Amino acid sequence: VQLQASGGGLVQAGDSLRLACAASGRAFSYYSMGWFRQAPGKEREFVTAISWDSSSTYYADSVKGRFTISRDNAKNTVYLQMNSLKPEDTAVYYCAARRLTTAQEMGVMMSQLPYWGQGTLVTVSS
Repeated sequence: VQLQASGGGLVQAGDSLRLACAASGRAFSYYSMGWFRQAPGKEREFVTAISWDSSSTYYADSVKGRFTISRDNAKNTVYLQMNSLKPEDTAVYYCAARRLTTAQEMGVMMSQLPYWGQGTLVTVSS
């Protein structure tokens, strides 16, 4: 599966932004999807994930209550709605996929995820 992330941009603190990750290839509905981010000079970190059947979601504590992940299997797309953005949310955001795993497993097995998008830059100014 190939992933294409989009929707990044420059916003002010407190603003909202929605990222999208479009998947090509077959059987998108069998893939759990996750969002990760990498800030300048820092390691890539987990943000959120949604299971292949939408039965579970999982969030990093730093975004809980502000970010929401969702998916539209008819459009082969997963979304990340980001509200109340903070300067510390500034990063390149990547989407990733793995077949038939739980959302929590997506969060703990980042190094084992086989499919990654190219990233989209989100910059939050103070």
